[in-house]
Amino acid sequence: MFAIVGIVVVFGAVIAGYLMEHGNMLVLVQPAELVIIAGAAVGTVLIANPPSVLKGILAGCVSVFGSSKFGKPLYESVLKQMFTMMQTARKQGLNELEGEVENPEKSKLFAKWDHHLRDFVCDTLRMAMTGGPTPFDLDQMMEADMEVHHHYAQQPVDALNTVADSLPGLGIVAAVLGVVITMGALGGPPEEIGHKVGAALVGTFLGILLCYGLLGPIASKMGKAAEEEGHFYYVIRLALIAFLKGSSPMVAIEFGRRAIPDSVRPSFQELEKACKGKT
Repeated sequence: MFAIVGIVVVFGAVIAGYLMEHGNMLVLVQPAELVIIAGAAVGTVLIANPPSVLKGILAGCVSVFGSSKFGKPLYESVLKQMFTMMQTARKQGLNELEGEVENPEKSKLFAKWDHHLRDFVCDTLRMAMTGGPTPFDLDQMMEADMEVHHHYAQQPVDALNTVADSLPGLGIVAAVLGVVITMGALGGPPEEIGHKVGAALVGTFLGILLCYGLLGPIASKMGKAAEEEGHFYYVIRLALIAFLKGSSPMVAIEFGRRAIPDSVRPSFQELEKACKGKT
């Protein structure tokens, strides 16, 4: 919602200011300039990125217009799931969870988990059950997993930022082509030449506006979403490693809770009530 409001404010303020100066809106309607800029921008994206990044850009642009899922309800729900898993492991023994970990999709313990989170936790528990890696080694392993995930989650953001940075230059390309057309019309009526010059300048205007008023902010919002997801996994990592080091389930969950951003962090009492109500 805020993204839509922001876009309306940006374009509304630009158009309102233009009209206040008694500008003619029809002069800004230059489909040819938009085709040059948008078409060239799409082409650069296709040249520079593999299909996986293109899918990430589309998915990221769509997600910008929704609300973040990494709010208090998600953190509370996931930490409650972690607490249940830790309590089960503490009562039955970690190795007794081998069947659950090896087939998490059919497990009563993990079946309702998000599959990305389930893989992240179960892969770590699987290594812990072997008895080889120390908690420090497992922490390093989880950190490497998170770094790889963040790197590839950041690629669509970087690609969109690159396109946004190229838009002013593509706007100049459209403007130069407009000037070339204007040069061919020299000697004609002044009104015709003025219209062609105005159309050429609209190309520069569109390139700058789309860069700083649309694609740049969208890329920034996508980057923040990637950071939120990375921090979510950091919280899970802290809680799980604390448990594997020997902390009780409630203490391990508290390690994770303390790492949650203040704006979405459940209180100790809220989380304790949720966990005890679950078990």
